[in-house]
Amino acid sequence: MTASTPRMRRGAASALAAAALVVSMQFAAAGGVRADETPAPGTPPGTESTSPPPEVDGNSPGLKLRDGATLASARVLDIVSVVESEGGEERREETSSNLKFALQAEVLFGKDSAKLSGAANTRIAEIASEIRNQGAKRVRVFGFTDNLGSAAHGDVLSKQRADAVHKVLSRQLSGSGISYEIRGYGEDYPIADNGTEDGRKKNRRVEVSFPRGEGGSAQS
Repeated sequence: MTASTPRMRRGAASALAAAALVVSMQFAAAGGVRADETPAPGTPPGTESTSPPPEVDGNSPGLKLRDGATLASARVLDIVSVVESEGGEERREETSSNLKFALQAEVLFGKDSAKLSGAANTRIAEIASEIRNQGAKRVRVFGFTDNLGSAAHGDVLSKQRADAVHKVLSRQLSGSGISYEIRGYGEDYPIADNGTEDGRKKNRRVEVSFPRGEGGSAQS
C-alpha cells in the first residue's frame, strides 16, 4: 500500500470537511443527503433513493468554504426508520417511499440450505400482506450470505434462497400483477461486521423491498 504524503492527507481532510458541510446544510433543507456518488455499504444498486437532490448555491456565504474549495455532487437519502426484533431476527426499514424487510437466514432455512423451514411461510405471509396493503407492483427479493466459504458458493446459495422466498410470495400474491426482481449477492453488501458471529448472522439474510403506496391503495 502506498504511504500517504502530508499533501494527500491535507487534500483528504479538505474534501471531508466540504462533504460534511454540504451534508449538514442539506439535511436541514431536504431531510438528508449524501455528498458522494457511491452507494452506502448494505445498499445494493437500484435500491438507493432516486429523488432529485435540492439545488444548493455553492457560493452561499453560509457554507463558509475556503477559497478554491467546491461542493461534491449531492444525492438525496431518505430518512430511514429502522425497527429490529429482539435478537435481530427480523428488521424493518421504512422511508417515505419504500419498505424493506430483512429476515435472517436462520429463521427461514436450515444451515447451508435453501429449503424453507416450517415457520418460514408464516413470516413470508406477513410480508405478502404488507405488499398487498401497500398496493406494490414492483418487489425486490435479494439474498445475501456472510463471507465464510467460497464467494462462488455464497453467490449460488443466496440466489437459491431468494428464489425460494420469491416462490412463496408469488403464490400468495397470485393475480396481483406484481413484477419481481430476484438476485443473489452472496457476501456483497454486508450490513454488519463479518469478523464476529453476531455480524455474520445478520449478514446471512433475505431482503424483500418494495415502494409504498405504488398502487394507490396504501393504508395510512
